[in-house]
Amino acid sequence: MSKKSLYSPGVYQETLKRIGQLTSDSQPAWGKMSVGQMLAHCAEAQEVANGTKKLEGTPFVAKLFKGFIRKMVVNEKPYPKGTKTHPQYLQSTERDFQREKEHLLSALKMFVKMDEAKVARVEHPLFGRMTREERGWGMYKHLDHHLKQFGV
Repeated sequence: MSKKSLYSPGVYQETLKRIGQLTSDSQPAWGKMSVGQMLAHCAEAQEVANGTKKLEGTPFVAKLFKGFIRKMVVNEKPYPKGTKTHPQYLQSTERDFQREKEHLLSALKMFVKMDEAKVARVEHPLFGRMTREERGWGMYKHLDHHLKQFGV
């Protein structure tokens, strides 16, 4: 897997196109989330990365292994299917597909429009300061994982 970045206009447009291919009837190839739940999950993670939402309830073990988790986020290896997620990102109630899609698209737009100064000020609550390259790649990698989960 090559390191793509959401900050790259071509990669961003490709990602928007893939999200646009999802429908309310899209089914996962693995996992338990519906497409609406997946979109809500991705929007929540994106808002934390944007610095617009706090990350709460981080388990002690995640704090203990945050360096290992960060490496998993920024390395080139794809996420394994069924990777555990932060409790805040779990989605247990059904979500409205269109509303969650718009929510994610709005959070992505905010992410890519951040200037260098804003990016430098945003510190991830678990991973600390991340370079623009790490942020662009890490958020792309997460979205790519879930878009592949739903066949797009």
